[in-house]
Amino acid sequence: MLALGCWAFAGNDWGSQDDRDSLGAMKEAWDHGVRHWDTAIAYGSGHSERLCGLFLKDKYDEAFVASKASVGKKPGSIVRALYKSLSNLKTERIDLYYLHYPKRGVDMRPHMELLGREKERGLIGAIGVSNFSLEEMESLREVGEIDVCQIGYNPIWRKPDADILPYCRKHGIPVVTHSSIGQGILTGKFSLDPRFREDDVRSRNVLFDQQLWSKIHPLIEEMKAIVLPLELPLHHLTIQWNLRQPGITTAVIGSRSTEQSAVNFSALNSRFSEKAFSDVTAISNRLQELLPDETNLFRWYP
Repeated sequence: MLALGCWAFAGNDWGSQDDRDSLGAMKEAWDHGVRHWDTAIAYGSGHSERLCGLFLKDKYDEAFVASKASVGKKPGSIVRALYKSLSNLKTERIDLYYLHYPKRGVDMRPHMELLGREKERGLIGAIGVSNFSLEEMESLREVGEIDVCQIGYNPIWRKPDADILPYCRKHGIPVVTHSSIGQGILTGKFSLDPRFREDDVRSRNVLFDQQLWSKIHPLIEEMKAIVLPLELPLHHLTIQWNLRQPGITTAVIGSRSTEQSAVNFSALNSRFSEKAFSDVTAISNRLQELLPDETNLFRWYP
């Protein structure tokens, strides 16, 4: 399943963004059958949520909406964030609500317990964790049920293979991937010397470190060669590759325009051979040997 990633609609972190383009991207995704929306209160201080609420106001019966909030020092902060998200989205219920990032030095179990109560009240359909370690997940499961786990994952970045994915498979926790096309890397559009503004989140992305990128880029070119004879987009192949990994149920794909949505959300219509997938795996295995000792793509450790 594909989900629409709504971070870029915030108008920060990814550079300027016109709301008309965002609404066009949403409409095109909807017209392609996408019903899972992935947003967060942190995206533009709620701007992304408000745009989603504007678009979905007469579509909630069909939509599946996920939002997120980071853990504060006091447990009550997560409930306040939830109520603000409900207001932003103009809905009485959020289908999936994630604890967005763990916070170092904070016991997150009280936050989990409070979300459990809101789930019982019907304000949340399911509780998820986004960017949590295995140890942090185990701690939360002492006081509540984790319904969904969201991780950064794609053929370049497979750190969760070591622990999170096996753990989720063992305990029957569905996995949703963000960064499913590597912030655009797996479209194959970036040169050997990509340039980003200082306020662009990709300027902090581990994979774009100059020394590492110079090694990654040639391997992306090898992946592009797989699809070149087929005249199909590289990320169609890698999105399907993601969804073939055991335990992964949904890939979140960002989009900033009608045109991007038209290409991105036709990904499952393309057809590839088993050899194409095995070739991606072979290149992906080589990529893993290059990765630094980081646990998330953005080096974000709040």
